[in-house]
Amino acid sequence: MLYWLLYQKLFPYFRLFRIFHYLTFRTVFASLTALLIGLLIGPFVIERLREFQIGQYVREDGPQSHLKKGGTPTMGGILICISILIPTLLWSDLSNPFVWLVVFSTTAFGAIGFTDDYIKTVRRQSKGLSARGKLVLQFLASACIAAALVVMDMRGGYSTRLVVPFAKRFRPDLVWGWMGHIPHMHWLAFLPFALFVMLVVTFSSNAVNLTDGLDGLAIGCTIIAAGALTVLTYVSGHVVFSDYLELQRMPMVSELTIFCGSMVGASIGFLWYNAHPAEVFMGDVGSLALGGAIGTVAVIIKQELLLPFIGGVFILEAVSVMLQVGSYKLRNKKRIFRMAPLHHHFELGGWSESKVIARFWILALVFALLALTTLKLR
Repeated sequence: MLYWLLYQKLFPYFRLFRIFHYLTFRTVFASLTALLIGLLIGPFVIERLREFQIGQYVREDGPQSHLKKGGTPTMGGILICISILIPTLLWSDLSNPFVWLVVFSTTAFGAIGFTDDYIKTVRRQSKGLSARGKLVLQFLASACIAAALVVMDMRGGYSTRLVVPFAKRFRPDLVWGWMGHIPHMHWLAFLPFALFVMLVVTFSSNAVNLTDGLDGLAIGCTIIAAGALTVLTYVSGHVVFSDYLELQRMPMVSELTIFCGSMVGASIGFLWYNAHPAEVFMGDVGSLALGGAIGTVAVIIKQELLLPFIGGVFILEAVSVMLQVGSYKLRNKKRIFRMAPLHHHFELGGWSESKVIARFWILALVFALLALTTLKLR
């Protein structure tokens, strides 16, 4: 909105407004706007959550040290979503379809999380939507994202080819060219690509959700992952950097740098209130929205296979749960970890909560730096 007003409308009359054309300038201001929104309206949101008695219900089978957190305001993810979406709409070029796609992703997954949190509040327990119901809604949302990308591919604004790290010349197309009588441009030909997008975005959303178990853990890792995505998005849309790094150049995705910058600013603003001991928890409305946004951006900029590095801690947390559940069911109730997700395993091993958080942040930073090093190792 501000981009349209200050640059497209007023620039012909005031040459100074040319500065609003520069992506780096708008990204910095979007990050600062998101941070200020989070800091300024945070107390108001937290107070309203307290008034509506929207408190955290701690799982009964979790660590006993977490029982004291019961009643802490949750659904603080509403603050995160507001802090991300408003700066994105203010500073982005709203004629760019990718901007609206990430806005949809954040809103849709946030709405799923809101529903889950609301059910927990009404029932006054730690269980909201059923696992199956939540997955169905997540797959529906990610299917809409996949459908939008298919349309963009048909119009030449996107590519369904997969970018493989360390193999710059190997770029398999996730679309069936021909399968019997199915032509390349028939919608059935895009089924493998659609399924791939749905799995990536849904897994990313749930991975962040599983990581959200300690004060500041998930949001701190999100700051690092969003920072890495900001760099990757910027170089993917930059003609000089993409050519130098031999990346698939996608000029239209550069506007997503502003969204990623907003995610960094909003996450820092929320960490101000979520740092140990937390004044508010993000809830599923925040974790599902952030995970869905991270997965969607990764798919759009063709860095899906870098997600294990960009969000390394998220992946470890999700895999630990999968291994624990699989072992419990297949090995006669035998467990691999003391408790899943992984952060609980270390808590029960004697690490203090603050130590687990700090060490996981360090691990997330190492993973993100590894992701950025792959830009040249191709």
